[in-house]
Amino acid sequence: MEFDYVVVGSGLAGLTFGALMAKSGRHVLLLEAHEYPGGYGHTFELGGHRFNAQLHYVWNCGEGRTVHNMLKKLELHETVTFSKYDSDGFDHMRMPGHALDIPCDYQKLSMRLQALFPANAKNLDSFVMEIQELSELIDRMPSLQPRTWATYSKAICELFRLPQYTRLLKYRKATLQDVFDRFQIPLEAQTLIALQWPDFLLPPNQLSFFAWLMLFSGYCRGAYYPDHHFEHVVNSLVGVIEDHGGSILYEHKVIDFLLEGDQVLGVVAEQIDNQPEILEFRASNTVCNMDPRCAAEIIGLEKFSRDVRKKLNYAYSPSNFMAYCTVEGLDLTAHGFGKWNLFHTEEPDLNKAFYQMYDLGDYSKPSFAVTTPGLLTDDKSDTLEGHQIMEFLTVANYQRFWDLKMSSPAAYKRKKQEIFDSILDIMERDYLPNLRQYLSFQITGSPTTNKRYCWSPMGNSYGSNMIPENIGPGRLDHRSSLRQFHFCNASSGYAGFAGTIWTGCKLYETLSQDQVLGLYS
Repeated sequence: MEFDYVVVGSGLAGLTFGALMAKSGRHVLLLEAHEYPGGYGHTFELGGHRFNAQLHYVWNCGEGRTVHNMLKKLELHETVTFSKYDSDGFDHMRMPGHALDIPCDYQKLSMRLQALFPANAKNLDSFVMEIQELSELIDRMPSLQPRTWATYSKAICELFRLPQYTRLLKYRKATLQDVFDRFQIPLEAQTLIALQWPDFLLPPNQLSFFAWLMLFSGYCRGAYYPDHHFEHVVNSLVGVIEDHGGSILYEHKVIDFLLEGDQVLGVVAEQIDNQPEILEFRASNTVCNMDPRCAAEIIGLEKFSRDVRKKLNYAYSPSNFMAYCTVEGLDLTAHGFGKWNLFHTEEPDLNKAFYQMYDLGDYSKPSFAVTTPGLLTDDKSDTLEGHQIMEFLTVANYQRFWDLKMSSPAAYKRKKQEIFDSILDIMERDYLPNLRQYLSFQITGSPTTNKRYCWSPMGNSYGSNMIPENIGPGRLDHRSSLRQFHFCNASSGYAGFAGTIWTGCKLYETLSQDQVLGLYS
């Protein structure tokens, strides 16, 4: 049987593309090496609790934005819904001696920063106004591929304002640290502003300013959590595919691609369950939701154009440490938790904190994130009655954990426990006294866990690293230079929930000439 589209992987970009194509009447097959769909957005069950692998909070879910537009196109917008975090403080930033709640209001943010650092009030206000104006400017940038006369006319109106956009050029190669330095922001204020660094797993001196700006401004428009958890979002996309004649085969790992000259005709997959089998799947088009570089290495890098080979030569993003926990007999709201995230650092310099943890493996002064999904929705189906989920996240070095696991499984486990203990010590000291005695379930994941279950090279969390060199015009996109072969992955679009959904929508628009995103998505 030949398909219109074979999609290699069922991450959010692949699921989005597959659902849109299936809804439009195309015959779609997705091949997933894992037993669950969703990539890093998959949900797993342990101890009677349901944890999402990597997703915590998301943006661009409001009406007219990427996620809503996609769901509306699929007629899911009335069943797959989201609720906002606290708009007065969706991220609670904490460090010794200072605290800042990030609001969905730039003026309020500026006033809070000025109150904390009155000697630097003018610079802080200038910085906040600059990021507000830049984010609004980026938000007004029209699509370069308008689909209708209505959107075309709007695009023309915006193009007359092109001189405004030259303002963005001076930041194209800037890190977040470069911009902090330009505005002479004091160190403690830098730390409070950038303390959501786990959203990128990069410190300010490495992180692309544009990558930070897009995410920060996206959350300022509204931080969201799914009303029925991320599993419902993923399962709803799967449902669209299956309801429209498509299918997903799980535990089917693609091991080769079928080529004829410069045309990809399909894939070879290994069924990796209890009865291994090698199977061929042919399609008019093959969509690569797996890591583009890994796919290119299977095919042979020499078969790709020089330009694509250059773009495939990206560094992977760092990996992470996760602790998936539940608590029982503890009222989290009574201890200051609610519809927000907690970000904490012991080390006041985030660049130093990152270096100590990632490069040196020293977690004695950790910086980390805490999420409490049970406080964000009334749907309690993710855990047992009387329990609440708490998750902890920080950066981790893949090579260090791989070496430990290969040389001494006991040392590998000790290192995971060491990191977790350093986080729990701070949690008990500052936020939840005697937290350990309330933990009813706990399991930790490392970079090698990411590699094992999600097949992510080096356990990377976001595909290509979000440094300035990887953000902008030179970034890899869907064009592979091979016929009927299209990239559709965080590294060929953008990472995160909204980013990968945008990536899947954009490829669908390109191949179908049907509009989903609108002019400004």
